[in-house]
Amino acid sequence: MSFGRGISIALLAGLLASGTALAQESGGGGEKGSGEGGSQNAAGQAGGAHETPPPAVTVATVEGRTIPITYEYAARVAASREVEVRARVAGIILQRTFEEGSRVAQNQVLFRIDPREYQAAVEQAKATVQQAEAQLTNARRTEERQRSLVQSGATSTATLDDAVANRQLAEAQLASANAQLYTANLSLTYATVNAPVGGITSLEQVPEGSLVSVNDLLTRISQLDPIYVNFSASDTEAVQIRRLIESGAAYGAGTGLSAEVIFGDGSTYNKTGTIDFTSSTIDTNTGTISSRAVFENGEQRLLPGQFVRISIKGLSLENGIEVPATALMQNPQGQFVFTLDQNNVAQVRPITVGRELNERIIVSSGLKSGDRIVTEGVVKVRPGAPVNPTGAQPDAAGSAGSAQTGNAQPAPGQARATNAGAPSGTGGAQGANQPTGQGDAAPTPAGDSATGNQLGSGVQARGEAQGQGGGPVDNTPSGANNDNVKAGQAGSAGAGQ
Repeated sequence: MSFGRGISIALLAGLLASGTALAQESGGGGEKGSGEGGSQNAAGQAGGAHETPPPAVTVATVEGRTIPITYEYAARVAASREVEVRARVAGIILQRTFEEGSRVAQNQVLFRIDPREYQAAVEQAKATVQQAEAQLTNARRTEERQRSLVQSGATSTATLDDAVANRQLAEAQLASANAQLYTANLSLTYATVNAPVGGITSLEQVPEGSLVSVNDLLTRISQLDPIYVNFSASDTEAVQIRRLIESGAAYGAGTGLSAEVIFGDGSTYNKTGTIDFTSSTIDTNTGTISSRAVFENGEQRLLPGQFVRISIKGLSLENGIEVPATALMQNPQGQFVFTLDQNNVAQVRPITVGRELNERIIVSSGLKSGDRIVTEGVVKVRPGAPVNPTGAQPDAAGSAGSAQTGNAQPAPGQARATNAGAPSGTGGAQGANQPTGQGDAAPTPAGDSATGNQLGSGVQARGEAQGQGGGPVDNTPSGANNDNVKAGQAGSAGAGQ
């Protein structure tokens, strides 16, 4: 009994070893077939792929032309004359004769102060003048009598001298009285406050019925036509303008610079002004030069205190070259643009930038007329690489290559097979027909005996097919193989017993 049982165990061990070897040979052949198929697939894809086509860019040809140079600054409007109207005599304000904020003409009556006190002073001054005139008349008569007596020898010369002195004193007293009368008349006229200039009035500072003293502020008058626009230019720009004019690169300064006002909403003032003042010193706090432009303002569209922008025109740059701001690039060596040669190959061209005008850059040096530069799509350009300028059609080979490359790619989720349908002379049917993509083979669950599934008739048939080089593959389910193994084990056990 023990001898038969030993023979059964040896027979079972031999079957297990044979099945394991066949399984390893089968797996190695499948991997070899899969590797060969993958290599062929990669080679097919590499053969169908083409080089990346040149990037499409927009190209412009630069040309030298006369470029008008403008300078724009923040500015503030100010009245050409700002006059404070103050009281010159004290008294009660009886009447205000203007509407606040309205236009008044020069010498128009604005306020009336109670004049009665000053009228009385005028009358008193007139009486003083009359007294001085009477005293002067008496002094003159006395002088004539004393002169006759001196000539007849009836009196001394000293008496005549006293009469002459009294006459001169009376004349002085009359002159003083006349001056007092003139002062009284002035005070009376100051009781009526007139506009010193024409313009727009402000709010009244003192209402009617108030007592004002001498030099109290009554209102303000702003002269708005003409009107000033004050602005400040940096000292560097002033030096730049002077350098352009002195070098002859810019012209037009001899005819005078003109100014244009730009409102906050972007609209422009319909009048053109001129610069009538430029400071001869630089502000040490801001490093700027104060300037002023004057404009006509009959319609009062410009108001004092208004913030605007002022554009200074009048200079032009001859044979100037400008490029779009989008074409300008920056690297550690400085600013540059991409230029194209006759073969549409991009090259780095360092440039010197002048200033920016309306999103365009004036180039001081580095470019000449006829140069072609990349204006759009510069981020796609590489130095020394060709580009496809706007308007150029891609070549047929590139289109075909793109189409072939696209057809060689499998659809997402589709299994990728190698040498499908072609038998392999060395790898057998296992390498020819088994899928290589991930997810093609179901994982073996834990506890299931893979070696047992490969035993029995299914494993033997697989090994025979591989030995024959391309025979059919046994597709017997693993459950049937398990049943065959179990039957074989039971038979062996019965024979041993």
